[in-house]
Amino acid sequence: MISWTKGDRRNHDDEVALEVPVALTYNKHAHVVMMATPTALEDFAIGFSLTEGIIKRPSDVLGISIVERENGLELAMTVNEKCSSQLAGQRRNLVGRTGCGLCGAESLDQAMRAPAVVASRVSVKSSALQTAIDSLDQHQPLQVVTGAVHGAAWCSTKGEILALREDVGRHNALDKLIGKLSRTGFDPGAGFALVSSRASYEMVYKAAAAGMEVLVAVSAPTTLAIDFAQRSGVTLVGFARPGRHNVYTFEGRIIDT
Repeated sequence: MISWTKGDRRNHDDEVALEVPVALTYNKHAHVVMMATPTALEDFAIGFSLTEGIIKRPSDVLGISIVERENGLELAMTVNEKCSSQLAGQRRNLVGRTGCGLCGAESLDQAMRAPAVVASRVSVKSSALQTAIDSLDQHQPLQVVTGAVHGAAWCSTKGEILALREDVGRHNALDKLIGKLSRTGFDPGAGFALVSSRASYEMVYKAAAAGMEVLVAVSAPTTLAIDFAQRSGVTLVGFARPGRHNVYTFEGRIIDT
């Protein structure tokens, strides 16, 4: 690689984020191809399956195999008969690009799914949000060396980052986190999610599908994200940067005392 900085031209190596096609198949039937970072793929398989409503719980997946193909990877999943029968009525089978959360939806009704209303048990101090925001970079090793991946973190109500997953796609990172948490058991009322991206509708949907009551994004929310958060009971925080953040919905969960 050649770098140019204020007229100084140099040759050197660079760390580049991996992005590969990952095909998700269920009981040998193709479902979708996502462009993703090939890490924590079993977490991704479970999280994607949960947030897409393909499975109800991790135990619905009877097996996961990671298969190397000529042009990418296959996440070959075996699901139970009930899930397989329900999936037969769906047809996604399209490419989900890195920044796309709704690729493959065949209709507006399929794209704009009904919200899952979350419980209301958690309260978080503003100072705890700031604690998590301040330490986010320290928990993103791929981002530090490549500058090209998103992170999704699960944080305690005190702001301690307990788990984090990274991916070139913000939706993928959140799916990986949800998969990790659901496989190990977690209480969605005992913390909050923090993502290093904007807050889109799909990000709020995935958080709500996992029962997460608070979603904090370092960048801006969209109008649809705010509307969905309002309908699903999620506290949505945006522009979460050191020393500042905006609370858009259900402000009562974020306290200053």
